[in-house]
Amino acid sequence: MNTSVIRYILGWVMLIEAAFMLLPCGVAVLYREQVGWYFLGVCLAELASALPLIRKKPRNNIFYIKEGCVATALAWIVMSLIGCLPFWLSGEIPSFTDALFEVISGFTTTGASILPSVEALSYCMLFWRSFTHWIGGMGVLVFLLAVLQMPGGFHMNLMKAESPGPSVGKLRPKVRQTARTLYLIYLGMTALEVVLLLLGKMPLFDALTTSFGTAGTGGFGIKNDSIMGYSPYIQWVVTIFMTLFGVNFNFFYLLLLGRWRQALAMEEVKAYFVIIAAATGVIMLNIGRGVMGFADLLRHAAFQVSSIITTTGFATIDFNLWPQASRTVLVLLMFIGACAGSTGGGMKVSRLLIILKTALREVHSYIFPKSVRSIKADDKALSDDVVRSTHVFFVTLILIFAMSVLCLSFENADLVTNFTAVAATINNIGPGLELVGPTGNFAPFSPFSKYVLMFDMLVGRLELFPMLVLFYPGSWKGTFSRPRQAKQA
Repeated sequence: MNTSVIRYILGWVMLIEAAFMLLPCGVAVLYREQVGWYFLGVCLAELASALPLIRKKPRNNIFYIKEGCVATALAWIVMSLIGCLPFWLSGEIPSFTDALFEVISGFTTTGASILPSVEALSYCMLFWRSFTHWIGGMGVLVFLLAVLQMPGGFHMNLMKAESPGPSVGKLRPKVRQTARTLYLIYLGMTALEVVLLLLGKMPLFDALTTSFGTAGTGGFGIKNDSIMGYSPYIQWVVTIFMTLFGVNFNFFYLLLLGRWRQALAMEEVKAYFVIIAAATGVIMLNIGRGVMGFADLLRHAAFQVSSIITTTGFATIDFNLWPQASRTVLVLLMFIGACAGSTGGGMKVSRLLIILKTALREVHSYIFPKSVRSIKADDKALSDDVVRSTHVFFVTLILIFAMSVLCLSFENADLVTNFTAVAATINNIGPGLELVGPTGNFAPFSPFSKYVLMFDMLVGRLELFPMLVLFYPGSWKGTFSRPRQAKQA
């Protein structure tokens, strides 16, 4: 294990987080809030801790996927532990466990909250809470690769460990250029949403925090009723941008290059929009036109489908009161998730397509035993490693999901609450059903259950294996042992 490179990366991650904490300090100055001093104090302490870690560059630049996974997992844990301190030290979230839960939910773009009243928080705390979504949406390590010339040739291993999806490719010849392109698209789309929300007469603070939550597909709102109290125009803007941020960013890059035909031919993106349209139609038919007008029915159905499949978690209505069929559709969308290479969570549409194609190939082999058929995506044959890793991912996800539901079951809450609480956290969605529905929260869970759900949020955001590698004993073999001394002749 090359610990010197991991130490160096952690130092830079802490330095970036310290710089980001200056933004809520500015908000505190603007609104004359004394709690802003806690951000400044944590910022200075983190800066003092980070500088010694980055002062000395690594002696050894060898960096394999193992180091990438460990560095990524540790970076997200350290970032969360430090990021929760302003909430806890200020007393706005008195429990350290609850403060950590809230920040992990923010960085992992989950949006699950323990707060009974969001509006009780100060402006600077609300800003930081929503801004963690924006940081975590694209990933702090991708940001690090975009702004810093890292030593050695390990950039792709670091990006693979953090970026969502079954595979990560280069948009540009160099990984640093790819990271910059991703963040420019991310920043541009966020700014466009802010402008459109301002045109809908949304206050600037609300527009910024809502855009952070939409861009990161996180879902932290600054109102107790989420997005319910805003105008239909604003709700439609959020719906559209939730859907767009759930699209593979390669799609937008191809559009910018003018390669429209190649972009529109992307199989995953087409399937993604078909699923959204079909789910919206089913829910509209199930709810029935007599409940509300057609325009309102379409708006609420489209909003909630986009919110759940992109794992954003915003709400315009209490969908916990919808008929069973509609709620079932939303639960299924929780597991499907958005596209690979987007800011959304879940299993990803691309993995679903690979699993379905593998099943069809297996059926075909029963009928034609001697036939040989490859699994293709966008008319390109996928390697056996990609197909194998997809199935391993699915099995591992189910195992972690089942164990998490079992752990929560000891609290004697109803099965729907436990099931959807785990589904909402491991898929980075936010709200579930029953006690953790859009009008509820995760506060009633015990500290033990909250730590289980925190683990689920982290393991879901990091695509399972980077976090699991951290706990695998073989990853640390020989790391802490003393070097053997050569025998004297």
